[in-house]
Amino acid sequence: MYSFDHDLTRSHMNRRMAEAEASARARRLITARRWARKAERASQRAARASSAVW
Repeated sequence: MYSFDHDLTRSHMNRRMAEAEASARARRLITARRWARKAERASQRAARASSAVW
C-alpha cells in the first residue's frame, strides 16, 4: 500500500512539475514576443526620426 501511495504521489508531483514548466515556458514566450514588438516599434520610430533629420 505504501508503495502505491508513494508512486501515486510521485506521479502527481511529476505532472504538476510538468504543468509548471509548461506555464513558465508560455510566460517566457509571451514576454519575448512582447519585447520583440517593443523593439520593432522602437526601431521604426528611430528610422522615422533618422529620415526626418535627413
